[in-house]
Amino acid sequence: MMTVSKPVSPDLVVAGKVFRAATIRDEEWLEGEVIADPEALVSSLRSARRADIFSFARPLPECEPRYNFHFEWDNVAVANLAKGFKPWWEGLPQETRKNVRRSQRRGVTVSRVEFNDDLVRGISNIYNETPLRQGRKFPHYRKSLERVKAENATYLDRGVLIGAFFEGKLIGFIKMVRVNGLARIMQIVSLDAHTDKRPTNALLAKAVEISCEQQATHLIYGKYVYGTKENSPVTEFKRRNGFERLNYPRYFVPLTRTGALAIRCRLHLGLAKIIPEGVTNLYLSARAAIYRRRFGLQEGLQDAAEPKVPVGNSSGNA
Repeated sequence: MMTVSKPVSPDLVVAGKVFRAATIRDEEWLEGEVIADPEALVSSLRSARRADIFSFARPLPECEPRYNFHFEWDNVAVANLAKGFKPWWEGLPQETRKNVRRSQRRGVTVSRVEFNDDLVRGISNIYNETPLRQGRKFPHYRKSLERVKAENATYLDRGVLIGAFFEGKLIGFIKMVRVNGLARIMQIVSLDAHTDKRPTNALLAKAVEISCEQQATHLIYGKYVYGTKENSPVTEFKRRNGFERLNYPRYFVPLTRTGALAIRCRLHLGLAKIIPEGVTNLYLSARAAIYRRRFGLQEGLQDAAEPKVPVGNSSGNA
């Protein structure tokens, strides 16, 4: 059951060059119905003329359209935990369960961890393994320890940190945050050098176990489909780990004539949702090749059992 808290005045972020889009800062991590009166807020924004479009969504797991605003279907990857850990585990493909056991046999231990300086140093070591992840620049590469600590210290009152260790060394971690009766993965990342030990599979299994212990109804793991990439290795990895697609409406409200024109031209969706999947794949492959050459890296062999999954940040999606 969703926790209902007192509505708060949302902190808005305005960004964009062609048109200005206003969104709610940290929207997915806030508890309760953040916007008590959308009509009143929209009226206020139109008067202020700070933005051309206002975008928002209701707290999950609400997924039925409620307001008479223009909306587009967005999506998340979700594991339904209403029946507990055992049904989720038994519903996994045999290969996925083998990967979790393989992680244990190869010496990986997974447990909850406290947020302290030792953990921050371990996280920093993972961040600094490579300047590239998923074929693009890794935004956390070579950040200072002070910045790593500050960015991972958010929402600790509702957060759970889980570490994967091999021979006493942190080789992967998850940060989850409880929101409205469900759990969200804020960040998940592991060392590429230990991919053969399947730390990501083991971390996800532990995350589901802890979420069930805390009686979370769902565990959300970023998006199920990114842009138009319906058949990506990342989507397949999430499916094999017990996650399904959940669609929900995201509202886009024009505040100015520019905003109305942008919505009519579908510019509010961004290039990732406009460009065909084939073109996107060509672009991503070319970008990855350019980055590998720039950083002097060789192309690694992608492990089909555990692809490089999206890495979130401490204030964004996984």
